[in-house]
Amino acid sequence: MINLEVPRKFTTLVEQARQAAMAFLRPNSRKYDRAEHTYPKELDTLAALLDGLSASGGGAGTGGVRRSASSRPRGEVVNGGNMSLALGTMEMCWGDAGLLLSMPRQGLGNAAIASVADESQLARYKGKWAAMAITEPDTGSDSGAIRTTAVRDGDSYVLNGEKIFVTSGERADCVVVWATLDRSKGKAAIKSFVVDRDTPGFELVRLEHKLGIRASDTAHFRLDNVRVPASNLLGSPEILPDKGFAGVMQTFDNTRPLVAAMAVGIARAALEETRRLLSSAGIEVDYDRTTARQPAAAATFLELEADYESAYLLTLQAAWMADNGKPNSLQASYAKAKAGRAATEITLRCVELCGSAGYTEHELLEKWARDAKIMDIFEGTQQIQQLIIARRLLGKTSAELK
Repeated sequence: MINLEVPRKFTTLVEQARQAAMAFLRPNSRKYDRAEHTYPKELDTLAALLDGLSASGGGAGTGGVRRSASSRPRGEVVNGGNMSLALGTMEMCWGDAGLLLSMPRQGLGNAAIASVADESQLARYKGKWAAMAITEPDTGSDSGAIRTTAVRDGDSYVLNGEKIFVTSGERADCVVVWATLDRSKGKAAIKSFVVDRDTPGFELVRLEHKLGIRASDTAHFRLDNVRVPASNLLGSPEILPDKGFAGVMQTFDNTRPLVAAMAVGIARAALEETRRLLSSAGIEVDYDRTTARQPAAAATFLELEADYESAYLLTLQAAWMADNGKPNSLQASYAKAKAGRAATEITLRCVELCGSAGYTEHELLEKWARDAKIMDIFEGTQQIQQLIIARRLLGKTSAELK
């Protein structure tokens, strides 16, 4: 049974992540929001610290973890890598989500490699910073409609296509690219390949200017006869109609709870700052009184706090299930859908509650409102998460429920 308190063995990790957020991320938040596309040099020191934590079994970034039920003693409940990453990510995004996404070796591509790579691939890409390229100009949120192709040629695959919205694409050492082995065979033929950034034909087209998370670069790539070794394919090269695409999509079962954790961290930051500003204005939140007997601003704050708590608990549930070898695709979508929407609504309402202090750049509230929106979009939009949830609950396939 899941315990909803922070596990005792992770209290040090959470505190270290909080200290890193306070010392490195929050103080530089506004600076790199204004200096879009400028690499935050301050992160090199913090990244080295996180590498040390990861090597010692901790870690507070988004580097990803490997799912393994065999290592869990029979019948024992485990709080493991997924839970520690979720808790650490919440703390770091309390500091700044864009800077966390800019952290070397903490990319979502690292989570993909950790999820599905074999042992030799794990060793080869250890210490590398990996981005992840899924979205294409003509596919939008439908990951199954990918048009980038991968054609076998001897001991290599040749990739052709275009990828957009690649987080940390310019700065990463390599990019996990989703491509299809055979368009006629649908989703089952979609596989992921690790492509080194200096591979000939792998062209950076441009960097995007964005609403939020401006400290993080977002790249647009073109792949023109990009040749990668066959050993760079993650997972099995076989096209299995019953499980081929599911193997690639397993990555999302690990990364969606992490995105939910990012949203939770931003929402908490906004709530804490809003409570401080309300208190300075003479409005106190009283948990011993009903909302009807409190100022309207305090009543609204309590409503937002309840929304935050539900997102937080769903995120912990999804991470805990992964740690304990339980299928969590439904719960990962629950967490991502709820946290993404909650963070967006909470931060906007906090801006509203705080008036001019929320709307101007004197505080970080307006920045958090901008940063939060992406949490409701990437790694599967709100609408896609609702569709996945509906299919799971109704027992429908993607062909039956579109």
